[in-house]
Amino acid sequence: MHLLKDILPKITQLKAEGKSIVFTNGCFDILHAGHVDYLQAASQLADCLVVAVNSDDSVKRLEKGAERPVNSKENRLKLISALGFVHTAFIFNEDTPLACIAEITPDILVKGADYDPKETDHNAATYIVGSKEVLSYGGEVSVVELTEGFSTTLLIEKIKRAY
Repeated sequence: MHLLKDILPKITQLKAEGKSIVFTNGCFDILHAGHVDYLQAASQLADCLVVAVNSDDSVKRLEKGAERPVNSKENRLKLISALGFVHTAFIFNEDTPLACIAEITPDILVKGADYDPKETDHNAATYIVGSKEVLSYGGEVSVVELTEGFSTTLLIEKIKRAY
């Protein structure tokens, strides 16, 4: 399994080659077209896309529901890593990816457009964790439009109604 410590040499090498890094994170519990659209759009913002995937324990702490995550961290990481535009992905266990962002120092930090890159209140639901840090060293914080109609929660509800 890939952890941050496992991929740091690869990121260091990419930076040494002059490659720009875009970073994002998420649970990606049931990979769907909305996730793919989001990640593909994020990948177009820099040379290399790095994705941090929440561990199973981290997902549980996000209180997305008793049955979540549906897929194990290993399976979620495998699916994200298989996307051709993802350069590397890893599992993180913390509540937020702040320590990962500090370690990677991406050129661009990206989240979905349901977040606000101008939000400065750390307690606000729309605050992008790590934005202050990325901006402090001259990096960028960006948002990507989300594809309407796609949500893991909605997909799980649809599956439950079918049975």
